[in-house]
Amino acid sequence: MGIIPEIVYSARTDDVDWVALKAALVAGDFDNERTAEEYRRSHENSHAVIFARGAAEYIGNGRILSDGVCNAYLVDIWTAPQYRRAGIGSEIVRRLVATVPGQHVALFTEDRAEFYRTLGFADQHGGMSQVSGRWLNRPITPS
Repeated sequence: MGIIPEIVYSARTDDVDWVALKAALVAGDFDNERTAEEYRRSHENSHAVIFARGAAEYIGNGRILSDGVCNAYLVDIWTAPQYRRAGIGSEIVRRLVATVPGQHVALFTEDRAEFYRTLGFADQHGGMSQVSGRWLNRPITPS
């Protein structure tokens, strides 16, 4: 990890360059096939969002969904690989969780369970999910 630039955290969506964010996510191997426009819509329809920027580039991102009463879901937590282990992801999670006091906050992770445990999350077995229809309503393409 090189020198960490001054980090600016923002909860705004109106000044995001969605194409640049999408490019940063692709470069950081965090692409789930959403377009820049779909990523914008995902964020604008969330309870809260956090973007981390440094040296005019996106270096972190996250959002939280909530029913406004008792249940919330943490999603899209990402830090650019070269800035991991510098506290950026932890700060994003803390800021998002702070927006839902008193609520149960759930998340899915395939490879970062230990990171979330350090932030107070506990394993809960029995979680399930499904995709309704096709992922992102994309047409089936021949292989």
